Amino acid sequence: MLVHELSTRLRFKLPFLREPSLDFAYLEVSLGAMPGVRNVRINSPAASLVVEYNGKPAIKQNIMDWCANISQKYWPRVDASENVSSDTNLSRVISTGLALALLPFLRPPLKTLLTYLTIAPTLTKGANSLFSQGIKVEVLDSLAVGLAAVRGEYFTAAATHGFLVLGEYLEHQTEKHSDALLRHLLKPMPTEAWVECEGTLIQVPSTSIKEGDLVVVGTGEMMPIDGRVIDGTAAVNEASLTGETVPVRKELKDKVLSGTVIEEGRLKIRATRVGDNTTTARITRFIEESLKKQSKTQRMADELANQRVYYTLGLGVLVYLLTRDTQRLAAVFLVDHACPLKLGTPVAIKSAMYRGATHGMLFRGGQAIENIANADTIVFDKTGTLTTGNLEVTDIIPLTEDTKWPQNEILALIASVEEHATHPVADAVVKSAKHKALHHIEHEDVDYMVAHGLTTQVEGQKLIIGSRHFLEEHQQISFVAHDPLIKELEGQGKTLLYAALNETPFSIVGLRDHLRPEAAQIVTQLKQSGMKTIALLTGDQRDKALALAEQLGIETEHVYYECPPEEKGNIVKQLQNKGHQVAFVGDGVNDAPALITADVGIAMPKGADLARATADIVLLDDHLETVLNAKRLGDKTMQLIHYHFNVSMVVNSAVAGGAALGLLSPVLTALLHNGTTIGILLNSLAGVSLQENKLSEMKEKLGTVREALQSS
Repeated sequence: MLVHELSTRLRFKLPFLREPSLDFAYLEVSLGAMPGVRNVRINSPAASLVVEYNGKPAIKQNIMDWCANISQKYWPRVDASENVSSDTNLSRVISTGLALALLPFLRPPLKTLLTYLTIAPTLTKGANSLFSQGIKVEVLDSLAVGLAAVRGEYFTAAATHGFLVLGEYLEHQTEKHSDALLRHLLKPMPTEAWVECEGTLIQVPSTSIKEGDLVVVGTGEMMPIDGRVIDGTAAVNEASLTGETVPVRKELKDKVLSGTVIEEGRLKIRATRVGDNTTTARITRFIEESLKKQSKTQRMADELANQRVYYTLGLGVLVYLLTRDTQRLAAVFLVDHACPLKLGTPVAIKSAMYRGATHGMLFRGGQAIENIANADTIVFDKTGTLTTGNLEVTDIIPLTEDTKWPQNEILALIASVEEHATHPVADAVVKSAKHKALHHIEHEDVDYMVAHGLTTQVEGQKLIIGSRHFLEEHQQISFVAHDPLIKELEGQGKTLLYAALNETPFSIVGLRDHLRPEAAQIVTQLKQSGMKTIALLTGDQRDKALALAEQLGIETEHVYYECPPEEKGNIVKQLQNKGHQVAFVGDGVNDAPALITADVGIAMPKGADLARATADIVLLDDHLETVLNAKRLGDKTMQLIHYHFNVSMVVNSAVAGGAALGLLSPVLTALLHNGTTIGILLNSLAGVSLQENKLSEMKEKLGTVREALQSS
């Protein structure tokens, strides 16, 4: 219920918010995704929800409806063990603080009892680790704390235990925040939607929508499905997918994606993907799968951290044999390299995955980040990557002497047949005819041969449209007499569509796919980022391919022309055999073998489902700069991990040396070691920025760390 209201602020009392196993981050994101909502805060103990918004009555009503209809069952629960672990660590920090405050005032019997009760969790954890996993960090910690207690240094034992527990609590909170960053990407979908049925709008559960249904979405509402607009216009915010905050205009025949929000307007959409097949559902699966994957660097960090335990143990034994000083022994045992190495690396990886997703790129786990950083060669499949993939008609050439068929009539006829197909060439021809407002020409039923062409009857004559291979090899209609014209058009880099009427050549339609305006600049910047080789794969003829490469600044020896689809994977393999770490960028079904073969496969956003399913990095933003950003993010993340490794080794080795020489007490050793670990974790949580400006990067990092500390 609403308990307090200001012009731009609402406060609700919702008793179920006291339920400890609710995923509050998920709740905040759900309400925060609503248009017009600026900030959401949940106070669980007080069962309070505070919402700041833009003050508009319509937005207030949406918030009221959300609160009135919400129920615990709609929200995923977090793992209860996580909350228990966090609460347990916090209670131990508090109880240790109280014990330290009381110890100076107690006599030995009570002092001894309170000390052992306080440090019991550390001793128990060490014993359990020894018997179940062998000698690990927990064993060294328990030995250090136990030695201090046995020597009668009760305050030292309790204080050391306190620093260990405080460190565990802060480390756990940092890990939770890194997971929360990724959970924030998994925006909940609307539970209900409006569907048009026989001219009437009915509200149905979004899970019941089927492919082909007509879904109506209005201002402030989120798309529950993927589909194409069949009526209406709207400004759609796609920031949740591309990171671009400027709304995109959507109108007739435009594609819309689930998870995007209409800021203004109304659309009627024919559903093409529903349920688990929508863009949002696939992104969710991608992120969940990514969280389960460890990179090679993470595995190496784990192995190295475990090895360092034995070095610490050996150093401690050596110090004791030389000095017989148990205090030095305890101090040495409190220094380990495991925490910063084992915890800092996954937090940095998760932060990078979050940063990537908010900038239009999804990484399939830490290995993808590591591989793009190590890549020294990038191979581009031309169509749809270096080019826009949007063909336009440039030439309509009649090959018949029949004056009944001028250029516009030929285009109208071919478009009338091609509107039954769905490939890019057909779309371009139909779009050109509509732009010229050409009339529809009646024809018989169309026979469609996938990847070849179409046949139909027009006024009793057989019309065949398709590739030259289809017409010459399958229909025995020769275009050899027109070879000079065909070579001229192909030399200009054009795609050709052939048509025959009544078993004779009828027309050739020329289409051009434009080079992306940013392509040449991105190629240059990729070279500057450390890519030794930029290669081009294309099915174009030699002259056209080399001319394109010259425009892009790609060396001739790295151009693979007249390349059939089945050879793409082999070319990637050849480069790998020469010692290259290869990244491949593609978007088609026939790119899947190369995407799998490459060390890291990158799929463009408009690519085929199979291409996205086999890629290591899926781009959500249809701009080549995203490829460059993926490389930058990988490089910076690995640099950050290596920097943390060096800091950890130097600082902890120095602390271990100081402890061995008797310069540092166990309490000070624990403080320095845990301080280093927490610093590394916070820096990992802040992650890296894609900004080149160092000042901007530092400000962004400080903001992320500040948020993490406030949330803790």
